Amino acid sequence: MLAPWLDRGIHHVGSTAVPGLAAKPIIDMIAGVRGLEAARAAFEPLRALGYRYHEHRPEAHAFSKPESAADWWEQTHHLHLAEPGRDLWRERLAFRDALRADPALAAEYEEWKLSHAATTAQPNAYSGGKRAFVARVLADKGIELKPDSERLTAAALAARRIGVNR
Repeated sequence: MLAPWLDRGIHHVGSTAVPGLAAKPIIDMIAGVRGLEAARAAFEPLRALGYRYHEHRPEAHAFSKPESAADWWEQTHHLHLAEPGRDLWRERLAFRDALRADPALAAEYEEWKLSHAATTAQPNAYSGGKRAFVARVLADKGIELKPDSERLTAAALAARRIGVNR
């Protein structure tokens, strides 16, 4: 379905992509596309498959499934369309690959996730809090994780401020 726009394939990322790692039951994927503007033609076919578009970063198109999901716990899939080499592409693949390559790092991340998920009452505190961990792992790979104000769209920042999880 995405073949006309693909460049470097579709990759399984996120915690479910790391064998043995505790994870929410959501499949995270990133698909490399030749160009973001041309990839807009994929919006309708993705909608027909039950995906809903939402703003996330200017450098990517973000979707979640099912389209009817009101919050993250009802979602089953996340998909980003991004040009290979862009920040989001590099960050997601590098973080996944670091966890896959280093069982001790994966165990440390799992411990962090479990302790923070169990104690976090505010919707965005978990996501915001894991930024330091992700930034440290990416820095070890030579990748700088920019502040949210530099990498997220205005709509995504606003949603984060009011506690909307997508």
